[in-house]
Amino acid sequence: MVPDVDELFSKVTIADTHENLVRNIISLRKSEDLFDDLSDDPSEQEVAVRLEIDTKPPHYTSEVPIINRPFEEAAFFEAIGFPFTNWTESRFSNGKFGIWYGADSIETTVYETVFHWRRFLADADFETEGSIVERKIWKVRCDAALLDFRSLVREFQLLTDKTNYHFTQTVGDRLHHEGHPGLVSRSARCEGDIYGVLNRDVLSNQQNYCYLTYQIIEERVTIERDPGITFLTIE
Repeated sequence: MVPDVDELFSKVTIADTHENLVRNIISLRKSEDLFDDLSDDPSEQEVAVRLEIDTKPPHYTSEVPIINRPFEEAAFFEAIGFPFTNWTESRFSNGKFGIWYGADSIETTVYETVFHWRRFLADADFETEGSIVERKIWKVRCDAALLDFRSLVREFQLLTDKTNYHFTQTVGDRLHHEGHPGLVSRSARCEGDIYGVLNRDVLSNQQNYCYLTYQIIEERVTIERDPGITFLTIE
């Protein structure tokens, strides 16, 4: 029996959130030159870089735009802005609006992203020994009154169903329609908390925290924070 969304909302509380959340995204540890395949001439590559910077619309106002804009704009878009302009279907979105996901800890983000990475590899028939991906950890400030579903996950178990997102997408659709800034709930992969933010204006002060490397070894995923040193292993 599918639980009633109205009943869920009648029992929800508010989490007055003012803290740094953790976001885990795909990113190279060492940056690559995106324009080196267009020309071997460094001066021509610089022209391409300049064109990209000059034609990108700003996502914020900098106090020193001539100095900060290229760097702050890129960091903002990577850490905060991307999911609000690139909508995809997820636990709390049907793909018709953007939602930003963060978590309470690096470990929670690892369990969440490992699940989706392995599912992506399996769907592509590419989950093999030695498969590897590099990721970046951002810490992002969140200041918002979020709807708090954490105390309701036992009563409404579909909130943390590992594969069925129909109920949670209905919840997210109502949040989006009514203009709520976001939510906090329990992770479906571990004991941590996950955050879904619908209003990017409540997110700020992105800080690049560290890098991670995931690798499949003997059907497990080994995670390294420092190269050669195991940070976490997930069966």
